[in-house]
Amino acid sequence: MNLPGRNINLHISVDCVIFGFSTNQLKVLLIKRAYTNTSGTLSNDHKLPGDFIAIKEDLDLAASRTLEELTGLKDIYLQQFAFFGRPDRISKSMDIAWLTETTGHKIQRVVTAAYYSLINITDTNSDFAIKNNATWIDVKQVPDLAFDHATIITNGLAHLQLTLRNEPIGFELLPEKFTVRELQTLYEVILDCSLDNRNFRKKILKSTYMVQLEEKQSGVAHKPAYYYRFDRNIYEKHKKESLGFNF
Repeated sequence: MNLPGRNINLHISVDCVIFGFSTNQLKVLLIKRAYTNTSGTLSNDHKLPGDFIAIKEDLDLAASRTLEELTGLKDIYLQQFAFFGRPDRISKSMDIAWLTETTGHKIQRVVTAAYYSLINITDTNSDFAIKNNATWIDVKQVPDLAFDHATIITNGLAHLQLTLRNEPIGFELLPEKFTVRELQTLYEVILDCSLDNRNFRKKILKSTYMVQLEEKQSGVAHKPAYYYRFDRNIYEKHKKESLGFNF
């Protein structure tokens, strides 16, 4: 966190809720943290990827840097969604002790800018994850977290759900080619609801940015479906005409 010689602001940080989609689960990337508990025993829990900002570092750049250092990826979807600055957000003894140990300073008040990011899990560099003690965990099975990071994840998911209904950001979580069924499953998992197949297909295929490919599924027991891809150029050109999806 605080590397030797690094000039950081000890009261402003960034925390990143990194969402991924795999095996029909929405997952969040968490960092395993080691700390000394009140009895003096070494313990472990989890936290969000985050860092203090450098004195002259822009918040967005700090978030992008954190993501690149953790995943090895550049130019990925990243959206600031809230600030968290409650006076008691750093109140647990193990959190205060961990900050003191990792920074060399006694810190009792930090305001954090929260971002959420969408990543295709297959694109992430596993070497980076292993190096940073990072692991993907189902958002419905998140364990106890450091600081107020559970609240940050809950807020990040709410913003993701709202944005998903108005912008085609779900494609960031899928492979380059996908079926309509795979896309619907993604929406159902993120929105935590069931969607009518016919209604979903009708609405999604009205979108000019959904481009059908010549290729179909192979090796499936059911009738093979066509693959589609998301055309970002078409979306950017016509996004003013898009009113989102009322599923």
